[in-house]
Amino acid sequence: MRTIKSLLFISPLFFSLLSQKADAQTDTLKINFQDAEKQFIENNLSLLAQKYNVDASKALIQQAKLWDNPTLSTDQNIHDGSTNKFFNHSNGGGQIFVQLSQVFTTAGKRGKQVKVAEDDLKVQEAAFNDLMRNLKYNLQLDFSQLATLNAQQMVYQNEVKSATELVNAIQKSYDVGNTSMKDLIRLKALLFGLQNDMVENNRQINDLQTELKTLLQTKETTFIQPIVNDKPAENVDLDIQSLISQAMANRPDYLSNQYQLSSATHNLAYQKALAVPDVTVGVAYDQNSSYAPHYYGLQIGFPIPLFNRNQGNIKSAQYNIKSQESTLKQSEFQLKNDVVAAVNQYKLNQQLFSTQQVAFNEQYDKLFGSMLKSFQQRQISLVEFVDFFDTYKDTKLKILQQQYNLQKAIADLNFATGTTIIKS
Repeated sequence: MRTIKSLLFISPLFFSLLSQKADAQTDTLKINFQDAEKQFIENNLSLLAQKYNVDASKALIQQAKLWDNPTLSTDQNIHDGSTNKFFNHSNGGGQIFVQLSQVFTTAGKRGKQVKVAEDDLKVQEAAFNDLMRNLKYNLQLDFSQLATLNAQQMVYQNEVKSATELVNAIQKSYDVGNTSMKDLIRLKALLFGLQNDMVENNRQINDLQTELKTLLQTKETTFIQPIVNDKPAENVDLDIQSLISQAMANRPDYLSNQYQLSSATHNLAYQKALAVPDVTVGVAYDQNSSYAPHYYGLQIGFPIPLFNRNQGNIKSAQYNIKSQESTLKQSEFQLKNDVVAAVNQYKLNQQLFSTQQVAFNEQYDKLFGSMLKSFQQRQISLVEFVDFFDTYKDTKLKILQQQYNLQKAIADLNFATGTTIIKS
């Protein structure tokens, strides 16, 4: 009897909590994935932070194009001991020395440095695109999963409603002695299990709401309601080699490795150029310290590469090229495997999900109503009804899971190729 009272107390408390939660979510945002993706791109702070890195790399290209500044130096007498004056230059006396010099880079160093900076810009742009690709993938998965959980919530709500009405009816029958306590407890246990599953489903919805609101930068009190196309995706011709070619042309992680190899190659050329001495050209004026007053001179200077010919940096750049070549080759293997796996997974889920399932789903709902009515009229036993009730719930959830699996397979295929092959 204490168990019965506990269950009777939990049910109204459970629905009271759900009601309070519904009231708290005052702002409902109904949105499809295309609009969500647009809002995500406009508002996401992680993308904004990475974009600043791209702008910083653009600035380094400008810096690499600049010439070295000329150097101006002077040397003047402070005190020569002949007078008590400092900086005495009266009557053409005293010493003044002025020098202006400019470094001229050789072996195309500036152009090679610009090439390296341009490669680094491409790497940063690829990193930006890869971040967007990963965030969009997570957005699509969260979006589809939240839609599935919302649909599951409807299943639980319908079943809890039916089970609650049934428990109330059986309770009245039990009160007048027409139903055994065993049957009443069995039904209340069924209702209690459904309520627990519904609470767990709500917990997952809350977690995904938090993730989506962070990705979309929406107001914290907003309740996001995804609008998805639950119709089976159309059959598309998926040619493996064509998809691999698209992936190699569009996947930013693969392109980033290509750009890094290009940067390593250009860096080797730059390091070799650094071994060639730069030339410093200058002019000088000397007032009194040279062999003749008012001396004007031309200066040319360059370091003699006897000991340091940049050997270490050149060798390091050569090894870096070999490392990047291996990384690019590994990236190509991974890309091909990703595409093949995504295609196979999509085909498998596409076979499982068909228009026949939609018709079956509708027929199953009608059967549930008939079985509920039959049990109320005592045409089937409690055991038969409970078994059907559990089977109905599991089947409905599996159908929704298949719908989500198909959406995930589409997201995986688009993610593997780096472009939209199938619209979700």
